[in-house]
Amino acid sequence: MNRTIRIGGGQGFWGDWLEAPVRLVQGGPLDYLVLDYVAEVTMSIMQKQRARDISQGYARDFVTLMERLLPDLVAKRIRVVSNAGGVNPRACAAAVLEVARKLGLAGKLKVGLVSGDDIMHRLDDLMARGQTFQNLDTGKLLSTVRPAVQAASAYLGMKPVVDALDQGADIVISGRLADPVLALGPIFHEFRWKADDVDKVAAGIVAGHIIECGAQSSGGNLMADWRKVRDLANVGFPIVEVADNSSFIVTKHPGTLERRRPHPLLCRERGGAHQRRFGRLFGSCG
Repeated sequence: MNRTIRIGGGQGFWGDWLEAPVRLVQGGPLDYLVLDYVAEVTMSIMQKQRARDISQGYARDFVTLMERLLPDLVAKRIRVVSNAGGVNPRACAAAVLEVARKLGLAGKLKVGLVSGDDIMHRLDDLMARGQTFQNLDTGKLLSTVRPAVQAASAYLGMKPVVDALDQGADIVISGRLADPVLALGPIFHEFRWKADDVDKVAAGIVAGHIIECGAQSSGGNLMADWRKVRDLANVGFPIVEVADNSSFIVTKHPGTLERRRPHPLLCRERGGAHQRRFGRLFGSCG
C-alpha cells in the first residue's frame, strides 16, 4: 500500500481570506499547510514598505495567522511552508519566533529561513560579468533602465525548502520561490525522491500549481449556474493527497460544498493563455 501525505493550499495571494488556512487546519487531517502570498505586484509593494521601514517588507497578516494557528499546528504536528517573507524573510521569521515565545511555545518548534532570492546587490556585478537581463518581449536590456530598478529577485527552486525540512523545520519561511515549490519541497522531503527524476518533478509541479491559488481549484472558479449553488461561501479549500508512487488526488475536507456530478479540474499555468485538463473529480470540485 502506498504511503501518502496531505498538503493543503490555504492562501492564493496576499490578502486572501485568513479563515481559509484555519479551516484547513481544524477541518480534518493534514500534514502540510502551504501559503502563497507573493506575486510581482506584491513584491513591489513589499519593497516600498521596506524602503520606508527596514523592519517591514513581508506579509504581516501571516504573523497574525500564525499567532492564531501555532497551538493547533504544534499539537497536530502540521508543518507550514510559505513565501510570506516577501523581500524581508528574516524579519518575518523573527516575528513568528516572537509570537511562538509569547504563546509559550519556545523550544517546541523550529522556524526555517530560506533566503538568497534577493539579488539587488548583485545586479551590477552580474551585468559586468556579461549577464544582459534582456526583456523577453521587447529585447530591451536591463542596463537601459538600471537607475530605475528598485528591487530584483530570483525564483528559487525546491532544494532550500527540502533542506530546511530535512533539518527539522516546522515552519519554513522564504522570499520568492517558484510557485509549485511550496508543495514540491514537502513532497520531495517526505519521499526522498531524486531531483533529476523528471516524471516525479512534473507530478509535483502539477500538484503544486493546482493548489497554489487556493479555492480556485476546489470550486471558486465555478462558472456553471453558480448563482444557484447553496452555501458557496463554504466552498472548502484544496488538499492534494500525494502518494509515494507520484500519483495524487485533489480533494478537500468533508462537510464543505459538493456537487453531485463529475467536474473537470483545470490547472491554469500562471501567465499562460491555455488550459490543460489533468483529471476529473467526483464530489470534490465546485
